Amino acid sequence: MMVSLPDDVLERVDAEARRRSTSRSALLTLAARRELDRRDPAVVEAAIARSRERFRTAGAFESADLVRADRDARR
Repeated sequence: MMVSLPDDVLERVDAEARRRSTSRSALLTLAARRELDRRDPAVVEAAIARSRERFRTAGAFESADLVRADRDARR
């Protein structure tokens, strides 16, 4: 497989691989996996919007009371 990278990016990849005492391929594999495992920003934004809507209608509450109630329920 061949991949083309700009020279400045390749220099950074090589420097980081040396710093980590690993190969260029191992570093690029790790970077690709991390990027592919990231959540889609649109999905994250939709989840945040749903949470905001739920809290908007939740009314006022004291978070410490919720934590205590949860803790007591587990005893």
